Amino acid sequence: MEIVIPLIILGVMAAIFAVILAIAGIKLAVVQDERVEKITSLLTGANCGGCGYAGCQAFAQAIVEGNAKVTDCPSTTKENKALIAEIMGSELGEVEQTIVVCACNGGNRCLEKYEYQGYGDCASIELLAGGRKACPTGCIGAGKCSDVCPYHAVEVNSDGVAKIDQKRCVQCGTCIIACPKKLMKRLPAKAKIYIACSNHGKGKEVRSICKVGCMGCGLCAKVCEHDAIVLKDGLPVIDYDKCVNCRKCVEKCPAKCILTLD
Repeated sequence: MEIVIPLIILGVMAAIFAVILAIAGIKLAVVQDERVEKITSLLTGANCGGCGYAGCQAFAQAIVEGNAKVTDCPSTTKENKALIAEIMGSELGEVEQTIVVCACNGGNRCLEKYEYQGYGDCASIELLAGGRKACPTGCIGAGKCSDVCPYHAVEVNSDGVAKIDQKRCVQCGTCIIACPKKLMKRLPAKAKIYIACSNHGKGKEVRSICKVGCMGCGLCAKVCEHDAIVLKDGLPVIDYDKCVNCRKCVEKCPAKCILTLD
């Protein structure tokens, strides 16, 4: 009996605590808006953070609370965005589809300030004198973008520069956030060419450190018959609303730093 009575008391106490916890769980439960679950199911599920939130569910919660717009997610399809807008009882409006490119073509053709030896990706190499490349905006080529891409759409090619497989890329923006040089640029999906250089320096300075760096010569702008290219701070800028993809600029560019996307 000396053992049984304490066991009975403990059992009764456990039952009482269980009832109290159950009641507290019901009283204190946070009722989640069912729209959050529906919206989450329509998002990509990559939890990439490209929208600025911790993950897809957090982004869905922000949409329901009115703190975010469905268009803030670059990777969700237009069809699913329309369904989300319908759930929220609103109109989607015009959504411009985009692509992501690496605005550098240097890689192995760019001189290096030092030979880096040891563990690390682009972000850690960047901490040492701004990276190993002589070009201050040159792709370091250590694959940080490739490592973080959840869709294996980015790789460092044989030239030592990051390239994006447009067939795999879902425009989540993870690589844009990860690149310490901020070389990953978002362009309109209709773009067929892009400027693969981000150095705003003078032509002679740029070419002294990179064989394929833009010289800012302006020949691309001069040859364009549709006024689709202008020079800004020493670099060409393409107006994709005017570009007709004639590719005369690609042929004329002496540095061959205007690349095609197909």
